[in-house]
Amino acid sequence: MTDSRLPAPDPEARAQSARVVAHVREALERSGGFMPFTRYMEIVLYAPALGYYVAGARKFGEAGDFVTGPELTPLYGAAIARQLAPILAAAPGRQIVELGAGSGALAASVLIALAACGAPPTHYSILEVSPPLRALQRATIERHAPGEAARVEWLDRLPAAIDGVVVMNEVLDAIAPRLLARKGGQWLERGVTWNDGALAWAERPLDDARVRATAEARFPREGDYASEVNPAAEALVATLAQRISSGALLIIDYGFPQHEYYHPQRSEGTLVGHYRHRVHADPFLWPGLSDLTSHVDFTAIANAAERGGLFVAGFATQASFLLGCGILDRLRDIGAPESADYLRAAAAVQQLLSPAEMGELFKVLLLARGDIGWRSLALTDMMHRL
Repeated sequence: MTDSRLPAPDPEARAQSARVVAHVREALERSGGFMPFTRYMEIVLYAPALGYYVAGARKFGEAGDFVTGPELTPLYGAAIARQLAPILAAAPGRQIVELGAGSGALAASVLIALAACGAPPTHYSILEVSPPLRALQRATIERHAPGEAARVEWLDRLPAAIDGVVVMNEVLDAIAPRLLARKGGQWLERGVTWNDGALAWAERPLDDARVRATAEARFPREGDYASEVNPAAEALVATLAQRISSGALLIIDYGFPQHEYYHPQRSEGTLVGHYRHRVHADPFLWPGLSDLTSHVDFTAIANAAERGGLFVAGFATQASFLLGCGILDRLRDIGAPESADYLRAAAAVQQLLSPAEMGELFKVLLLARGDIGWRSLALTDMMHRL
């Protein structure tokens, strides 16, 4: 049943969602009537010309479904650039690789800030799977950072070696997880079927011994419980770690350390949808029009990076990290506190720092290789919580 509190899509958007549903139904028929939720999420987010991230609908900003830190204010990217500068200075290649660059707002603000302090990267490489988003990123960078646009290139695959820093801002939450449940002592994998004319939940016995062992190690030991594990996200981070020959990996996302992620009271997992700036719990609501995400298990991600040869150089809340990177100094530089520009920027900074909004839920994980000549700028480090 559609939630009446959510705005209804227009006829064109409904038709697009119907095409996505038809594509899912065809995949279900080929797979015998059941598909793991991982596969469903991959289709509705990334199917060529259909998925949420690769179709042309607006996703970011007031007219989209959510707002990320870089969309709120360029001060976000300017603060991050202060952490990137010493990393680049210590890495001979001075390369930045950003995965999933969204609208390009972060790339533009980082490039401007690094150029202003005389520390530009040699290359700013963006790995982006969505053709519409590539076009949007190019337009954003050319509009806001035209003097730095020549440094930017788009990649079709991960570089074999990276000498510099990899940036992942709200990327891991969009990687499809495995949805698992323990019921009456039996381990099940949650998936999708077609029932009574609509997409619906289904479950089957979990037959993956490795994934079951992971869940057994992380889930609370007693009682029925459902949550996610994300081998794909962990594998991506391990691969990136192996390919960083010098430098660091910077991850910013919403999530928890493992002992908080799998708290006994969080017994239904963290999967949510985002539609028109509303958060909802129905993954079958207008497939292709609604984003789907799950929170990040930062302990698992840190362990994956360590398996790839990196070590944890810092772990902090977004508020602590941005304050340590001097975002308030950047705010003061805007001008008179009574000016419209200052008031607009101050409201955005408040949203980035407030514990009630993005300041505490979002975390920053900094991972490094080798004998680093820099340190995390976060005011308070929480590595002990990993």
